[in-house]
Amino acid sequence: MGKNRSNTRQLIILLPPLIIVALGLGIAVALSGRVKMNPQGTVGNTAGNINNHGLFCEYNDTVYFSNPGDGGSLYAMTPDETDIRKLNSVKVTNILAGGSYLYYFQQGSTEDDSFGNVTSIRSFDRCNLNGKRAVGLTRDVVVSGQLVDNYLYLLAAGEPHPEFYKMKIDKSDKVNLADYAINPACAYNGMIYYNGTQDNHALCRLNTASDVTETIWNGNIWYPILNGDYIYYMDVSSNYRLCRYSLTQQAVEVLTNERVDCFNLGSGYIYYQTNDAANPQLKCMHMDGSNVLTIADGIYTNINMTSRYVYFQEFGEDGKLYHSALGSDWFNLFQG
Repeated sequence: MGKNRSNTRQLIILLPPLIIVALGLGIAVALSGRVKMNPQGTVGNTAGNINNHGLFCEYNDTVYFSNPGDGGSLYAMTPDETDIRKLNSVKVTNILAGGSYLYYFQQGSTEDDSFGNVTSIRSFDRCNLNGKRAVGLTRDVVVSGQLVDNYLYLLAAGEPHPEFYKMKIDKSDKVNLADYAINPACAYNGMIYYNGTQDNHALCRLNTASDVTETIWNGNIWYPILNGDYIYYMDVSSNYRLCRYSLTQQAVEVLTNERVDCFNLGSGYIYYQTNDAANPQLKCMHMDGSNVLTIADGIYTNINMTSRYVYFQEFGEDGKLYHSALGSDWFNLFQG
């Protein structure tokens, strides 16, 4: 009888520490699964990169990119192209970064599974900055996505019509915003600038705090990119030439009269692909349209930019990637 009481006392003495340890483990597990919110003013990528399939994204002195030499797998490197490393084995586009996470649209694994088959499930995912602990956020086919503060703004190829909605980064609070195409690529200071796709191609703005939209200029534009006081865009009414519109002066400047297929801008430069049946070229100019350089003859696409380089691919050559130092007139093959 006395022995049983002794054992009971020992158990009572041991229980509180065990309970504390169990509670601590439970709290740790709960905290490890909690999604960390972003700092105010977070924007996931530049509009120009997103409009060119978001294959590159520079964040906190790291460049995250889709490596065509490895099937589009997610890689990272420094802006000067050193310390190149593979993060995971899914084919990624529309790369976004903010806070503690990366986001991307993945189109399946670039490696065979244990049965010798390639995984083909598409989803828009969130993962840690090291490429680990990926979580699927939606199975929708995302055409274009942007991160603004703690919300993802996604344009999905829905049926029978596109769907534009926002969703918190922890996968909660999904709100449908439109049943037509709104490209969320151009985001600044809590606003998303986009061209109309319904009755016109006017310049519109979505206030992300209120979800209220407004038309701010009745232009005829495509792929607007805000830089300082200017909206840079392709002029639909004039054969898709490049122009810029001053928000304060309400005036248009023509940057080139050549028809343009795609463009990107940053660090004082605009890179663009001309559409000329006889002599298509990839060109570079200053932000005011001056000092035009020809980078390459031929048809190039997927123009992505970082703080040091511009990256692009030759049309029809998906496995190769070229790069050029910003402002230079040379280019060569990028060995990622």
